[in-house]
Amino acid sequence: MQEVSARPAPAGSAPAQWRVELSVSGMTCAACAARVEKRLSLVDPGIAAAVSLATETATITAPRAVSAEALIAAVTEAGYTAEVAGPGAPAAAQPESGPDSQVRYLRRRLMLALIFFVPLSDLSISLSLFPAYRFPGWQWVLVALAAPVALWAAWPFHRAAVRNARHGACSMDTLVSLGVTAACGWSVYAMFHLDRRSGVSAFQELAHASGGGIYLEVAAAVTTFLLAGRFYEARARSSAGAAMRALAAAAARDVCVLGADGTERRIPADQLERGDLFVVRPGEKIAADGEVVAGESAVDRSMMTGEPVPGEAAAGDSVVAGTIAVSGRLVVRAVRVGPDTQLAHLVRLVSEAQADKAAIQRLADRVSGVFVPLVLVAAALTLAGWLIAGAPAERAFSAGLAVLIIACPCALGLATPAALVAACGRGAQLGIFVKGHQALESSGVVDTVVFDKTGTVTTGHMAVTELVTAPETGRLELLRYAGAVEHASEHAIAAAISTAAATEAAPLPAADGFQALPGLGARGVVDGHQVVLGREKLLAGLGIIVPAGLAARCAQWEQAGRTTVFVSWDGQARGVIAVADDIKPSAPAAVTELRRLGLRPVLLTGDNEATARAVAGTVGIDDVIAGVAPAAKAAVITDLQANGHKVAMVGDGVNDAPAIAAADLGLAVGAGTDAAICAADLILLREDLRIVPDAIKLARATLKTIRRNLAWAFGYNIAAVPLAALGFLNPLIAAAAMTMSSVLVVANSLRLRRFRAAPAEPDGAPRPAAGRLPLPRVGAPVVEPADPGLR
Repeated sequence: MQEVSARPAPAGSAPAQWRVELSVSGMTCAACAARVEKRLSLVDPGIAAAVSLATETATITAPRAVSAEALIAAVTEAGYTAEVAGPGAPAAAQPESGPDSQVRYLRRRLMLALIFFVPLSDLSISLSLFPAYRFPGWQWVLVALAAPVALWAAWPFHRAAVRNARHGACSMDTLVSLGVTAACGWSVYAMFHLDRRSGVSAFQELAHASGGGIYLEVAAAVTTFLLAGRFYEARARSSAGAAMRALAAAAARDVCVLGADGTERRIPADQLERGDLFVVRPGEKIAADGEVVAGESAVDRSMMTGEPVPGEAAAGDSVVAGTIAVSGRLVVRAVRVGPDTQLAHLVRLVSEAQADKAAIQRLADRVSGVFVPLVLVAAALTLAGWLIAGAPAERAFSAGLAVLIIACPCALGLATPAALVAACGRGAQLGIFVKGHQALESSGVVDTVVFDKTGTVTTGHMAVTELVTAPETGRLELLRYAGAVEHASEHAIAAAISTAAATEAAPLPAADGFQALPGLGARGVVDGHQVVLGREKLLAGLGIIVPAGLAARCAQWEQAGRTTVFVSWDGQARGVIAVADDIKPSAPAAVTELRRLGLRPVLLTGDNEATARAVAGTVGIDDVIAGVAPAAKAAVITDLQANGHKVAMVGDGVNDAPAIAAADLGLAVGAGTDAAICAADLILLREDLRIVPDAIKLARATLKTIRRNLAWAFGYNIAAVPLAALGFLNPLIAAAAMTMSSVLVVANSLRLRRFRAAPAEPDGAPRPAAGRLPLPRVGAPVVEPADPGLR
């Protein structure tokens, strides 16, 4: 057993407590997670344990007197395996212990089940419908096809059922294993029994007419369909940790440290200490939160803020880890390193939010602990009752077995995965990817939809939106000169102007003597003319007077949230260009449709208030939260939840990932960062924002379908079990009824393929009341975003 060092408990916990994370293997359903959590809580009254099925971890706060070995022993006693989580922890012994290994493990078994199930099903149905086609030993062919499925492919269910039985527990795996075993056992019994009996009863004739009492395809169907559902769930769990990996990938791996004598040496980033000076060259990631002591550079903060415009950093400015120096060399003094950086804080936020949301238990798993014992008791009572009544042993055994088979949870197990598979297929056609059950469970209760601005409501790319020229200056002439100068710069605003110029006024001349003026603009010589681009104060400093008409238009654009660039040459102001991050054309329609669904839209951004209000007003959003730091976005979501709202978060950037993970329903734009996509419940693969209400409607329809499937599955069992116990159903008819139940569940699920992305009135959802949504007062520090103006 490896040595475990205690970590300080979270703020507010008792000093005599310590915190440890265990990696738990072998959990297959929410009931398993609940069982582990309950068993851990019995170790000591002071233990607080939270077990996440999604990440397969147990986060435990325990008294210091409780050792990690005692906690691991408790998990083992519950029937699972555990080890201390962390980079030093050894790999789990079981081949399917890790999420990725579990996916591969289930994929292999699912593929084998499909290979044998398809011919088994075709052959069994054909021989049942056309008895003349039966050949000597045809039953053995069916057995040979069914055995690999019922034994090897279904082994995860059998093993879990045995493990549960050893510890006196039941789960869905117990039901599946019993159903598969009963179907196979009766088939083999019927084959030998019917072949050796000379007399044929009415019951045997019925069995013989339906395939000789052999319905091995039932066992194969149960195994194949449930493996498909389990495989999908394993894939969803495997992606749970990808958000943290994507965030961690944003950190610099090494850093160039500047010595006291001016020498430079490159070391791993985790060896950087507070107070060290380090060098950041163009294109390199900043390794720590710090303060610039020398140099100037545009810094791409989009990885942390989601905003498209790089901000200028010079001596005295603060920079954060994970951002990228674009245009110049910086010397930075490290202020916060390692786990203290904002980037590391974002990683922790995503991890904690995902662990919280994984605690939801499914209905089928919650009832299975009661349903399985009841079925077993009902089968035993049926057998005993018939024997006491003087019925032949075969009759009594047939009735008892019919109870067990009719209660096989094929429909119950298919209720959720069948609907989920159908929804995923239809969602893929619409550009929606449903990652798991959390999205379905949350969609029905969401009342507030929070949008990130840049890259979500807007395109995320700067572009020239308007242009006005002074008298005697042509549009193409203005673009030609401005584009020639800006073509030499890699700044986002410069790129927008040069792109517009290249489109309308190509070919562009060369600019000589280009000079970037940090925070102000740029200059260069084009065709012998001294061209200056920048803010009004840059022109004023050069003695260039801006005409009143251009100044008024500039003020109008800036109030609308646009960035303005004056263009002058030969000492005269020639025009002004407006640059903005364009709003997606689909945004207003999406907001309107969300209101039709009874949802309230909110705009959440790190941009300035004026720009945010302008964007919100254009798309029809009344509630705006602007100037929010990346870490504070998650706080906004939790504050809304604390005020009684069920929140959906739509975003695309790394800075949105904690908020997406913390929301009741997370939606990530498919073109966004990996961290946002991995943290979300629904992935939106199209840029058309009308996909947001479509995704919510699809999730609601899927949840409604699952509820109907579960209602049918339970209702079918409640009605059919008494009939089987009274002898009105023999095992073969019971198997047929069980199969038809599954067919009905699948057919109901396939109705989702006809889902249409069309406007619809909310299903009983109240329309939002007039007035503004009470917005939270965020407790986390709020920082002003970088000025989206010029260089």
